[in-house]
Amino acid sequence: MTNLEANLRQKSSKGTNNTLRKEGMIPAVLYGGDQENELISISKKHLKNLLDQENFLSNVLKIKFKDKEINALPREVSFDVVTDEPIHVDFLRMVAGRKIELEIPVKFINNEQSPGLKRGGVLNIVRRKVELKCPTENIPKELVVDLEGLDIGASIKISAINLPENVSPTIVGRDFVIATVAAPTVVKEPEKPTEETAEGAEAGADGEAPKEGEQAAAGDDAKKSDADKDKKEAAQEKK
Repeated sequence: MTNLEANLRQKSSKGTNNTLRKEGMIPAVLYGGDQENELISISKKHLKNLLDQENFLSNVLKIKFKDKEINALPREVSFDVVTDEPIHVDFLRMVAGRKIELEIPVKFINNEQSPGLKRGGVLNIVRRKVELKCPTENIPKELVVDLEGLDIGASIKISAINLPENVSPTIVGRDFVIATVAAPTVVKEPEKPTEETAEGAEAGADGEAPKEGEQAAAGDDAKKSDADKDKKEAAQEKK
C-alpha cells in the first residue's frame, strides 16, 4: 500500500487554495463513513507521480496526517482547463464491511507464448478496464489475463479471470468478452501486369493499324481523287 503524507487545512476558500497551489500543495478532501469531511492538502509532486500509474483510481492509499493513518481511495481529480495541472482531489475513506464499485485495469501477460499471436494474429482488446463490486478491504489492483496457449479465434471472457473473494462484475447475466485473438489483417495489393500483357500493349501501339492522323490524311486523299474524276467527267460532257 502506498503512503501519502498530508497536512490538515483549517478552511477552504479560493484565496487559501490558490496560496496552497503556489506553495506546491494541492487541496483535497477526505470523506465517507460516519465521520465528518476532513480538509487536507498533499504534495503536488507526489500526486503527479501517482497519477502516472494506470491504476491510480483503484489503488487504496494510506494517508498520514498528524497522528492519523487512514486508508482511502482516490475518487475524483480536478484539473485546470488551461494547464491541465491537478488542482483538487477527493478521497473516500475505506470502511470495513462495505462494498464499492470501481473500474479495475486489465493486464495481459505471456503474449510471446500465444500460438495465435506468434502466427501473426492480433490481440483485439474489448475492455481495458472492468467495473467490479469489491469489499473495501479486498480491492484488486489489476485483473490478469494469461495468453499462454491461446490460438487464433480464442475468446477471453470474464469467467476465465480469477476474481478475489467476494468480488464480482457489475455486469450480471452474461459472460462478457474481455479480448479475442483475431486473424491477421492482410491488405491485398493490385496485381502488376505480366511481361506478355505489357508486350501485347506495346505491339498494339506499334502495329500496322493507322493512327488517327494517318486515317484522316488517307481520307482526304480519297476525297481529292474523287473530286478530280468528277471534274474530268464534267469536262467531257461539255465537249
